[in-house]
Amino acid sequence: MIEKILLADSGTGHSEEMLKALMEIPSIQRASVTVLHVVPDQVTAEAMTEKWEAGGRFLANAIQSLHLDPSKVNAVLRQGEPKDIVLKVADEVDADLIIMGSRGLARIVSILENSVSQYVFQLSSRPMLLVKDDIYVKRINRIMVAMDKSDSAKECLKLALFMLRDIKGGQLILSHVDPDQGSKHKELTGAEAERDPVLSPAVAEARRMGVSYRCITSTGRPGEEICRIAEEMNVDLLMLGSPDRRPSIAKALPDLDRLLGASLSDYVRVHANCPVLLARTEAA
Repeated sequence: MIEKILLADSGTGHSEEMLKALMEIPSIQRASVTVLHVVPDQVTAEAMTEKWEAGGRFLANAIQSLHLDPSKVNAVLRQGEPKDIVLKVADEVDADLIIMGSRGLARIVSILENSVSQYVFQLSSRPMLLVKDDIYVKRINRIMVAMDKSDSAKECLKLALFMLRDIKGGQLILSHVDPDQGSKHKELTGAEAERDPVLSPAVAEARRMGVSYRCITSTGRPGEEICRIAEEMNVDLLMLGSPDRRPSIAKALPDLDRLLGASLSDYVRVHANCPVLLARTEAA
């Protein structure tokens, strides 16, 4: 499921810590890792040379600190616009997962400030793990999947079970939020979960793979409820399906058609108090 990881490392935030936490998971330890650092274009040749040298030192230090198997790590230093380079290298290495830091900016602010993670998040169809600068990265034991009937939610479930199957004491939190008036939630018993039309297939898969699970249902605003449940359950990683992508003809333009919208994935990536993994699917 995850055999090739791209770490877009800018030298700030907690992306390196996130990779270390992932590499402690037995099912991911066999994955190869590409560590990417991008050197922005410079006005003078002298300044460019200094940036390249600094970038090379940064990559060497990053790989040393990550303690990765030398046979399974590749360092890539590129020059150019970071957001474009990340997308290009992800395609070149055929990454199964992109890890990036994120400042947790809201949609409009992040576009106006030219956020790299927001740009890549909008345009990549690959799973992305976004790590905000203001959160604490923990060892991964409890993974929450926000479930609905979408293909992207099913993909999240597959990734979660892939990770959890070999984690001793690991637990899967399955949540489902109905966008109803008010806000209430409950933890389902085994029999109740089996009767829930959204959660029951996920429960069956978790049982088949021998993964411990808990089921939470809630009503209210989905983004707020998902973030609240994740905090209450003290999860280490939140997974969310994100099927909404722009048509390819609009890829060179800011996502103006959604600027005033209330994207669920945008809300969660900004407000969740834990790392967020988004599984993308092409819009029909």
